[in-house]
Amino acid sequence: MEERVEPMSKMGTPGMGRMKFDENSEKPDLSPAMLRRIASYFVPYRKRTLAVFAVLLVTSLLGLLPPLLIQQIVDRALPGRDMRLLTFLVLASLAATIVSGTLGVLQSYLNTYISQHIVYDMKNNMYRHLQSLPLSFFSNVKQGEVITRMTSDIAGIQGVFSGTLVSFASNVLILVSTAVTLFIMNEKLAILSLCVLPLFAAPTRRMGRVRWKFARQTQEKLGQQNRIIEETLGISGYLLMKLFARESREYEGFREANAETTRLQIREATAGRWFMMLVGTFGSIGPMLIYLYGGYLFIQGEITVGAIIAFVALLGRLYGPVGQLTNLYVDIKRSVALFQRIFEYFDLVPEIADRPGASPQFPVNASADLPAGASGSGIEFRNVGFAYRPDKPALRGLSFAAKPGTVTALVGPSGAGKTTITQLIPRLYDVSEGSVSIGGADVRSLTLESLRSNIGLVTQDTYLFNGSIRENLLYADETADEQRLIAACRAAYIHDFITGLPDGYDTLVGNRGIKLSGGEKQRIAIARVLLKNPPIVILDEATSALDTRSEHYVQQAMKSLLHGKTGIVIAHRLSTVRGADQILVVDDGRITERGRHAELLAQGGLYKELHDKQFAAQAQD
Repeated sequence: MEERVEPMSKMGTPGMGRMKFDENSEKPDLSPAMLRRIASYFVPYRKRTLAVFAVLLVTSLLGLLPPLLIQQIVDRALPGRDMRLLTFLVLASLAATIVSGTLGVLQSYLNTYISQHIVYDMKNNMYRHLQSLPLSFFSNVKQGEVITRMTSDIAGIQGVFSGTLVSFASNVLILVSTAVTLFIMNEKLAILSLCVLPLFAAPTRRMGRVRWKFARQTQEKLGQQNRIIEETLGISGYLLMKLFARESREYEGFREANAETTRLQIREATAGRWFMMLVGTFGSIGPMLIYLYGGYLFIQGEITVGAIIAFVALLGRLYGPVGQLTNLYVDIKRSVALFQRIFEYFDLVPEIADRPGASPQFPVNASADLPAGASGSGIEFRNVGFAYRPDKPALRGLSFAAKPGTVTALVGPSGAGKTTITQLIPRLYDVSEGSVSIGGADVRSLTLESLRSNIGLVTQDTYLFNGSIRENLLYADETADEQRLIAACRAAYIHDFITGLPDGYDTLVGNRGIKLSGGEKQRIAIARVLLKNPPIVILDEATSALDTRSEHYVQQAMKSLLHGKTGIVIAHRLSTVRGADQILVVDDGRITERGRHAELLAQGGLYKELHDKQFAAQAQD
């Protein structure tokens, strides 16, 4: 790509106007809208979710039985020396514990099922949403940031679905059922027990802010780590690092980011320790008060020993949920930081999308005026203007037509706007002014699938997946048989090379095709587009980085690819475009000259200047 896109923080361009993050917000938003949005993920699993709440209700009630049965053991079975009653009460308590444990296993399964499927849905939705975002987003977002949000951020919220929300519901049910039971047993002791509860909530708000701050900083540092890993351990970055002997510097950068992440994780993990110590201290005050005041009531004859023991046992069920709920508040505040980061991506608006009523039918010309063997659709630019930034237009008032079955070449200095022109055809960007049409239909009136499935693009930087040659070729058409595969490779002048390899078409190409030369990768890319067989073909600097021999083979492959197609070719090497049906000279976002090779040489303009410099340099070499 010849155009450089500005950093996201400076963007004010088509496709990015609404993509603004708030990476430095000071506190998470626990608004009702946020809570409703989180709850919406449970809707597809509402039956299982209701089953979880039913199990929680039953287990919370069963949990009341052992303390109450202990009261009966102390007050009735032991004083009355009633062995049958004692045995029944013990067995009943054991049965309640076993049933509660069994229901707990069922609850755990349901929790895991729901949480795993919610994360599954969220990852699928995120991947699909990211696919819909414009090229400008991926040109500017930090490497590793997308991976961090897709993996560690979404994985981080799994605990919210599987543990935090269920724990919240469980603790509320336990708290309410226990409080009601305490008031039924003795109103005075119940009121005394509740007096301690405000002490649990006092430090919670501050702890939530502190842990959220550390959580957000930790995720940002994890994103920085992922960026370093992706940039320096990806094949291109790895080679650059080796060639410039930057291993020590890159290691130091990773070590510093890793150390900062570890420091933040430790601070986040230990931030609540003093808080939990206070909660434990407050939790021990209640039983002491019950023993003191309950003992007084026992002496007065208003309460039994068994009631005091049961009361203290139930007090653990009262204070435990309160302590857990206050700690859950802290966890929820922390989790909201992750939700915000995920929702920031979900809230990015895909500027380039199918318009309402877009046609799935690609317009293909079938005119008798087409050249022999041609079947394609003409391309027309009408007064096209485009800007990556409002204050710096990349294209201005650009108009031209590429007839079906012909080749149009774009030449000019670097940064003139040639690649931008080709990116407007498949709508990788949308025009700011004017229109781009194919077969008389505005590209914006077509569905993206119908438009892009009929356009083939070969760039200078050919990308191959880390798989076999066959897998990379079949990416164009998975249904292609062996005969079509071989025919495409023969036309691309690469079949003989492939069959000469030990594993033939099943040879692994390595990361980004590193095991192949530049010319071999280009011819495989051309074969891939031949297999796709689109009516429109775009070649962006397909030969600029090749040696003479490789260039010869690629040029022969290009002839096969362009035959009968509507072709747009960008080339710095003017020898590549001498035979083009029309040559457009692009300079500073405008078409300054147009014509065939001989005509442009005769005009004595920029084309002749570029031609003379290039061939003079070749003659000197």
